[in-house]
Amino acid sequence: MYKILSITLACCQYDPGFPFAILKVESERPYPSERRFSSNGLLVKYAYDKNFNRPGGATLILKEWGLIAILIIGEKINGAIPSVAEAIAKRDDAFIRNLARQQVGVGVDYLDVCAGTIAAQELAALHWLIDIVQEETDTPLCLDSPNARIIDAVMPKVRRCGLINSVSAEGDKCEIIFPLLKDNDWQVIALTCDNDGIPESAQKKVEIAGNLIKKAASFGIGPERIFIDPLVLSLAAVNDCMLSFMEAVREVKRLFPKVKTISGLSNISYGMPYRKIVNLNFLALALSAGMDAAIMDPGNRDLYASVYAVEALLNRDKHCRKYNKAYREGKIGPIKPV
Repeated sequence: MYKILSITLACCQYDPGFPFAILKVESERPYPSERRFSSNGLLVKYAYDKNFNRPGGATLILKEWGLIAILIIGEKINGAIPSVAEAIAKRDDAFIRNLARQQVGVGVDYLDVCAGTIAAQELAALHWLIDIVQEETDTPLCLDSPNARIIDAVMPKVRRCGLINSVSAEGDKCEIIFPLLKDNDWQVIALTCDNDGIPESAQKKVEIAGNLIKKAASFGIGPERIFIDPLVLSLAAVNDCMLSFMEAVREVKRLFPKVKTISGLSNISYGMPYRKIVNLNFLALALSAGMDAAIMDPGNRDLYASVYAVEALLNRDKHCRKYNKAYREGKIGPIKPV
């Protein structure tokens, strides 16, 4: 996704007391190849860290320096969406290509690819989707299936390492998924559920997360390659689900600081009217708790605006520069007439 080519410490010619860094980055995203950042302790620490190109390391550095705020997994290529299911059934490659192109154009870190069909058809459908999407873009894929053996079967078709969605403490999923991450840079989403289902309490979510992280370590998989999804429940069914989700995110990040946290945005609003406002506020609160990544519609301007606003509100956007710049460039706010 990103490769840091070099980091150079320097001082401003007009103010020798103001150090900055010149960071040269090779990236598939439309960033300049050279960026300057004011210096702080993190800069000095990472400038001489020989491990900054570890899996996920470059992304974490760019995130800490403000180049990116949140990792985004585009959710639109999913057979659970009726129009996508129809396209899969008809093998309408133009429709799928367009979905991939639209999401990449807005800016995503991964493209989720989910067949969402009946079990007997899933493998063939996912093979087809992977081929089509990879012909259209080289953005890393997020392979999405509840069946660990399907993930195993389709991984050889994927040209570059991406994200597996997902593993959990259910059945033998760990024994199938974790060996797939050996000797490569694949990362994995780990769901906090087990054979007893999805827990409501934050304590149980964190317990399952810890067990999955330890299990991954036994296969040689470091915590920096794991995204923990604390699996938020429906607000309509569990009134304190947001509070337990936020508590779980905070505790996971306290106990396992190298682990990333992630969630989809729509589960919490299931069964509620005016779902989009619930989803928007879920995103804001989740980010305030420290969530690192979201599976979302990258074309939703309101969600993007929420990300920029939260970063400013949490004092992660100095003088609100990123927020204001996004507005000036038309990335957020009302669509300006041409």
